[in-house]
Amino acid sequence: MTIASEAVSGAAAAVVESGQEATLSVFQYLLVYNAFSFTFATMAAATLFLWFGRSQVAPAYRTALTISGLVTFIAAYHYWRIFESWENAYSLQDGVLTVTGYAFNNAYRYVDWLLTVPLLLIELVLVMRLSQKETTSKALTLGFAAALMIVLGYPGEIAEDNATRALWGTLSTIPFLYIVWQLFVGLGKSIESQPENVRGLIKQARLLTFASWGFYPIVYMIPYTNLSGGAVQTGIEVGYTIADIVAKAGLGILIYLIAVRKSQAEYGEPARA
Repeated sequence: MTIASEAVSGAAAAVVESGQEATLSVFQYLLVYNAFSFTFATMAAATLFLWFGRSQVAPAYRTALTISGLVTFIAAYHYWRIFESWENAYSLQDGVLTVTGYAFNNAYRYVDWLLTVPLLLIELVLVMRLSQKETTSKALTLGFAAALMIVLGYPGEIAEDNATRALWGTLSTIPFLYIVWQLFVGLGKSIESQPENVRGLIKQARLLTFASWGFYPIVYMIPYTNLSGGAVQTGIEVGYTIADIVAKAGLGILIYLIAVRKSQAEYGEPARA
């Protein structure tokens, strides 16, 4: 995902006086509030599903499900922290929304992405069960490229001017394009060597990864639209939560289905293998 800047960043937000009326409407505040709450619940439920689902697959694929569940667990933790920060940043009383003086800290997103984005690629590589050499090589290169993408994108997030933001956004696009190339070219031959009953699912997982990551720069462009004020922040926060659900919980379900089908094809009774 090419990391986009957000118009209102927790790290770069100006200090506001407590009790000042918020630029957000009550509806916008509650929409983001409920989006964070829903995403936390989704990630937590996905974690339990993926970890308990390990018993339904052969031992060779349990590491992939463990990592997939770890991704959603990390995301659940950070969404809980984001939810708390959002709740602490505003006060809603008698239908009036005011700021409390505590800055909303969405830097949790970047900590989350730095940990989970490399793992998302690694779980996809692991479930394909390539040779040990190829698995190690692709896991290291894709994981490093993903981490570099996040690191390069962060300075753009906290930048106060569009030129700096665009510079770092462009730099973070370079490892993103490398990852896309690896997904569609580097793994292409490996997919054809997979059992026939999972090739379609692996291609769907690859496409889902590309599509969900490609959604982040779209969210990034929201500040450059005709929207302003609370609408910008609402669009960014809700947009990123949707992308996270698809990229993490959605991919996790596909990883589980791939592991189950491969286990059945290779072992017959995966849980007893």
